[in-house]
Amino acid sequence: MSNTLHPELESLTDNALMLKVKDGDLDRLGLLFERYKKPLYGFFYGMNRDADLSEDLVQNVFFRILKYRYLFRGEGDFRTWIFHIARNVNHDNFRKNKIQKKDSLENWEERLGIDENRATEFQKSEELQLLSMAMDRLPEDKREILLLSKYQDKKYKEIGEIIGCSEGAVKVKVFRALQELKAVYKQLEKHM
Repeated sequence: MSNTLHPELESLTDNALMLKVKDGDLDRLGLLFERYKKPLYGFFYGMNRDADLSEDLVQNVFFRILKYRYLFRGEGDFRTWIFHIARNVNHDNFRKNKIQKKDSLENWEERLGIDENRATEFQKSEELQLLSMAMDRLPEDKREILLLSKYQDKKYKEIGEIIGCSEGAVKVKVFRALQELKAVYKQLEKHM
């Protein structure tokens, strides 16, 4: 991608770039990849705590975008569309591999330590460790909604579009997920 040779591409909106990809200008997918690889990685890492798997899942998202580019209409927000795809990639991965969640406290540090550089920011304080452990213990749907709302800074309306429910339902889901997270956190705090 020679984006430095085409600074006008930097100013194109995500939707405009994706419409170019849809029309066959596949090189433009590289710029979208550069814009979205970090937020997608953060979403996947928050869901599975596996650095290598998260990188693979980011690649899978862009593979699907390429494969299903003809479905993009450009009417809605590209961010919503890409995170909807990411959510589906994550669900498909867990269904396909039948990955069992590891619930034991003993291997929590091992799972978080898969990539020491990325994990160190989570290990800076006991509160963050407990919060991370509590997130891991939440059901997948509650963890996902908290990651989208609190870590990806998505608006409730956008989350509703991604997961297919109303903005009001998202508010309730976020509230309930936060309540359960607090309860799990307090329970873990007692055992530390």
